[in-house]
Parts: sequence; C-alpha cells; structure tokens
Amino acid sequence: MRTRRGPALALSLILTVPVLAACSGSAEDDVRAAAQTFLAGWADGDVAAAARATSDPEATSALLEQTAEDLPEATLSTELGTVTVEDEQATVAWTATWDLAAAPDWSYDAALDLEQVEDTWRVVAAPTLVHPELGEGQRLKLARTLPDRAPITDATGAPLFTPTEVVNVGVDKAQVTDLPALAAALSAATGVAAEEIVADVDAAPARQFVPVITLRRPDFERIRAQVFDLPGAVFPTATRLLAPTARFAEALLGRVGAATAEVIEESQDDGSPRYADGDQLGLSGLQRAFQEELSGTPGFTVSVVSTDAATGDEGLEIDSVAPEPGTPLQTPLVPAVQNAADAAAAAQTLPTHVVVVRPGTGELLAVSSNEPADAGNALAGQFPPGSAMKTITATALLSAGTLTPDSPVACPGTTSVEGREFENQDQFDLGTVPFTEALAQSCNTTFIQQGLELPDGALAEAAASYGVGIEWKLPVDVFSGSVPSDSTGTTKAANAIGQGQVLMSPAAMAVVAAGIAGGTPVAPIEIAGTEPSAELPAGPSPAVLDALRPMMRQVVLAGTATQLADHGEVFGKTGTAEYGSNTPPDAHGWFMGYQVGGPAGDVAFAVLVEGGQSSSVAVGVADAFLGALG
Repeated sequence: MRTRRGPALALSLILTVPVLAACSGSAEDDVRAAAQTFLAGWADGDVAAAARATSDPEATSALLEQTAEDLPEATLSTELGTVTVEDEQATVAWTATWDLAAAPDWSYDAALDLEQVEDTWRVVAAPTLVHPELGEGQRLKLARTLPDRAPITDATGAPLFTPTEVVNVGVDKAQVTDLPALAAALSAATGVAAEEIVADVDAAPARQFVPVITLRRPDFERIRAQVFDLPGAVFPTATRLLAPTARFAEALLGRVGAATAEVIEESQDDGSPRYADGDQLGLSGLQRAFQEELSGTPGFTVSVVSTDAATGDEGLEIDSVAPEPGTPLQTPLVPAVQNAADAAAAAQTLPTHVVVVRPGTGELLAVSSNEPADAGNALAGQFPPGSAMKTITATALLSAGTLTPDSPVACPGTTSVEGREFENQDQFDLGTVPFTEALAQSCNTTFIQQGLELPDGALAEAAASYGVGIEWKLPVDVFSGSVPSDSTGTTKAANAIGQGQVLMSPAAMAVVAAGIAGGTPVAPIEIAGTEPSAELPAGPSPAVLDALRPMMRQVVLAGTATQLADHGEVFGKTGTAEYGSNTPPDAHGWFMGYQVGGPAGDVAFAVLVEGGQSSSVAVGVADAFLGALG
C-alpha cells in the first residue's frame, strides 16, 4: 500500500552496516558522510548543495535539474546500504523511493561511486547518480497510465456509461476573419451566448483552441450545416464516458469529465493528490461520490530517452507499475422506467422532475429532470408541496381517530383564520361531503378547518412517520422534507395544505407515496444491495393506511386526477403550490402517487412542474410517464 508524505521533500537514511566504536573516524564513516551530504541535498531540493558534494558540480546540477523536470512534483526519500572502500575508491549502495505525483511510489536500488581527492571524499558525477540505467545524453521519461474507469451499472448490472464520440465545437483564433459574425452564428446554433464566445476568444492566446460547447455526434450533426463552414470554427473529436442521454438520471449518476482543480484538491491523500490535470473523473453525483472506487489506481512507466527530442527516441523502459482497475458500482435504476420518466419530462417546456421509487425497498428506479430544469432539484430541491401534502394531513386526521373516510365534513368556498382568508380553487363550494370526497376534490377549506383541530405537533408527527425530516446519509444528498412542529394560527392552517413553512423535494414526496403503497416507510436507496441509511420510523398504523389508500384511489377515479384512470390501479394526490410575491401568485404543479401491478411492478412516484401554475400539468406528465411504461 502506498504511503503518502507531505509536500516537503523527506530524507530517510538508514544504515544497514553496523558502526563499531573502534571505527569512529574511519574511511567508511567519511564515505558514508559524503554520500549522506549528496543525497540529503538532493532530497531536500537543494541542488547546489548536492552538486557541491560531487566531482563535477556543474554537470551534476544540470543532471538533477533535468530529473526534476522529468519527474515533476515528485519527492525523493533514500535509504543507505552497504559501504565498500578500496584505497581511494568507494561504493555506497542505496535505495531511491520516489513519491510520484498522482501515481504509485517508484523504488529502485542504485549505487554511488565516490573518490578521494586530497583527503576529501566526493561523489563521482555521472548519469547513474539518478538511475543505474541512465547513460550520457539521456534523461528519464515518466508516463502515467490510467485504468479504464469502472462502470456504474443499472439494476441488472449493465453499464450505464459507455465510451461515446463527442465533437468539441470551438474557435481557432488564428483563422477568425469576423469574430462578431462568427460568435453570432455559433450562438444561434448552440445556444451559447455570443458575448461569452467573443470574450473567451479575445482572452485566448493566438493559435489556441477556444472551446464553445461539446456535443455528442448526433447532436453535432443536427447543427453541422449551420457551423461547419464558418471561418475560424473548428471541430476536433474525442471520446468521453457518457450516460445513454445527456439527462439520464443526471442528479443521481452525475457526470464524468476533465478533472477540475476542485476535484483534484478533493482527492488529496496526506497532502498529495491522487489525480492530475487531464484525467477523466467524476464531477458530480455518484461518479464523484465514489471517485476512488470507480477510478482505480494509476500506473506508470519510466523509460530512458535521448535528451535530444529531435531523435524521436522512444527509449528503453526501465520500470513500470500496472494500473489497478476500479470497482463497478451497481444502482437500482431501471432503464425502461428511467426512459419513460425522461420522455414524459422532456415533453414539458417548464422545468420538470419525475422521481420513481420502489415501494417496500426505497430503491430509486428513476430520477429524471428535463433540459430546462436544474437536475439537482429532483433530489435536493426544497419546494412547497401544495395539496400533495394532504396525504400527510389526512394521515394525521385518520390517526387522531376523529375522522374516517366516510365522515361528513364541510367544504365551504372560503374559510377565515385569524383574519386571513383561505379559499378553494375558484372558491368552489361542495357543502357537506364525505372526507374521501374532500380529498378527491382537493378541498383546501376542509383540510384547514380539520387540521386546526389537531394538536400543534400532529402534522409533523404524521410526516415523520413516513420518514420526512430524517437526515438520510446518502452518497448523493436527498432533501427528506421539512414540516415544523410548532406552527400555530395561519401558519398551521397553511401547513395543512402544503403551504406555509412546509417544504418537500420530489424525491421526498415519492418516498412518502412509497410508504403509503408498501405499508412501511422507506428511505431512498441509491446503491443496489445497501441497507437504509437511517433508522426508519414504525410508520402509520395498518388501519390508517387501509383507510387512506381508497381515498387516494378516488382522486384518480372521480377527483382531480381522472386523466390517469386508464392506467390500471393508480392512487395519488394532486397539488398546486403557490410561491413568490406576484398577484395572482405563481404556483408549482405536483402529482404524487403510485401504481400497483403495472408493467414495471409496483412503483411510487412524484412529479413536479416548477411554475406549472396548476396540478393539471403535473397530472399530464404523470399520464405520459405511465403511458410510456406500457
């Protein structure tokens, strides 16, 4: 196993020949001291001090400076061995260990020749000071070798990332004839701001490639006719490790790309980075969270080559360490489910998320966000859930024992709390209806009036029974939701209908739906075969869930989500969540629910359309998702 050292050059001199008191001041001691002086100066980075201990300081300085260039950022430690003295000649065996930057250690045995000149021992200047195989006119050549990145796989073990051809759309500054026109044309084709392109090109040195955007080959072919003949535009190709599509479970899986300074710094091990510029590394998601496991360990080869680069000398390989491959990582993602979610979200022009969870296990089957969305919001976003929260409020009311699904409840068009008026959509008034009907039609006033009768902490307790508010310790963060336990008055009223101080992520709402569907709370599972990342609550009683499920079924059969009635056994709750200060207020659209016995088995899911203004847009996405499942 590699041992890391700090950035300072370290010198370790271990004498393997016992020194007897009778030998104090002997030739062996003097030779050893001379060798120590040379090696200590070299290891400490003091080339001048090391060179002065040799027979040719000028040549040695050049040699050691060249070696520092050949082994950039490497640090040296040494171990002295046997000392042999014959008349005015001596040899000291030693072992070099190089701590190579972003590569395993390199060790080899060598020997220093010394000669005595006017009672002073000097190390004989020669290329072999650096390595026994190094000759005159030669230098070392270090090449890191990286293993193929281990795959992240789907639930069946099939790799999700594969080598994919990409086209790097960019600008060769030396070929540009009209930069504003070029930037405008590239912007029209790629969506990258023209002013950004102009600024990047102006700041770049002459003849430097200036990247604009990297596109998969099919995406490039769609704009090829617009950009290919533009003076100054160039299109080098490369291969990158990519998921099936640009947005495929991006929030969970993350991306692979050229190492950033932040990722390299993050990889520091006792002060020395594991990776280097140019490495293809995980930049986000699971790809970043499991960086070390997936990337494996680099290897290297060291060769001796001519100092004259014009010779084209490929050199003689003198040592190598093979790279060690990484370990694959299996997720519970199901491509058919993910593709269905992606297709449904992609049809929306507003930022849209679909998260799908397996009831009973919590396995994440799909995490989808469309192009306009911030993909991270699918897992970590914090949004008011609106009336989707009524499943939790209903849980609290059923658990309190004051209501049953058939209990008659008032559903007036408006209700007032401490002078603040709350209303149903368009102030619809149902009069007195069964509690099931109030949920099916999403009657705000019913849930506010009934919710105010609950103890102040009851709503938070009901939410916690599904795992809301738990700190899930996951490789990729998921916001589990937040429901305050001390709200009163108008805030308590607003919380009951998913406004006020209540916040949820799409993933959290999908987890709640999974708990209702499966009968026991679940935590999100991001890695196949792992256990829940936190201790789960006992959950609502079976009697409460048995009462709640038919109420959610009625939402689909005769309530606000009848568009989903043709997709088999679907249960759910719609939500419209107001936010911001506009008049009338903007609103997000939600649907949370589950399907029993569908093409993908039992699935729980949540849909969020940011700024959708109504739950109907979220129901439309849910309809497209279930339809795409088959």
